[in-house]
Amino acid sequence: MLEVRDLHAGWGKTVVVQGVSISANFGECLSVIGRNGVGKTTLFEAIMGRANTHGGSVILDGNDITQVDTYRKARAGLGYVPQNREVFKSLTVIEHLEVGRRTGPWDAAAVFKVFPGLADRRQSLGAVLSGGEQQMLAIGRALVGNPRVLLLDEPTEGLSPLIVESLVQSIREILRHGMAVLLVEQHLEVAMALSDKCVVMDRGQTVYSGSADDLKQRRSEVEMLIGVQI
Repeated sequence: MLEVRDLHAGWGKTVVVQGVSISANFGECLSVIGRNGVGKTTLFEAIMGRANTHGGSVILDGNDITQVDTYRKARAGLGYVPQNREVFKSLTVIEHLEVGRRTGPWDAAAVFKVFPGLADRRQSLGAVLSGGEQQMLAIGRALVGNPRVLLLDEPTEGLSPLIVESLVQSIREILRHGMAVLLVEQHLEVAMALSDKCVVMDRGQTVYSGSADDLKQRRSEVEMLIGVQI
């Protein structure tokens, strides 16, 4: 289980995330939604140790990992797919899936089962992949680290509806393997289709927290909070 308790975080001395508390059990998907600029990405960056933490804690399996180095958090069981994917342009697909490999069921073969389109591109450089292929590769690279918790920041951003549909099915398959998934997602229909729980952020704070089913029943209230129709 991953727990974030009263987290305050940001960049340098600037505090963006203010007192956020969330939790996700293994095998569960939690979506974090909200307008642009409310602190969703900063929350994920703080969980991973790439933003500055000013207070609160990040707990994984009962262990406080708040101040642990990012690479040690990865070894402890956190996998991260950042919003800009951060694919290495000079490495091939298969090299991406080998360089971060850790012991466990997820390897290149397992990734190719979830993303069969990558198998045909295994010798292609990251620089020549399409946006959808880069997103699949970024997720695959995180998976071969065999995390227990996977953080996905805007995985469907900029992708065609057909690719989004395929990616949703792949994330469902990943969830069946028992890891917890934390998802930042602007496509709210995607977030609600995948999630067990949803959190709405506004101005760095949590303004709504509940089940995805409850969110669907409170559409008008949540629409006012995030400024778009769902």
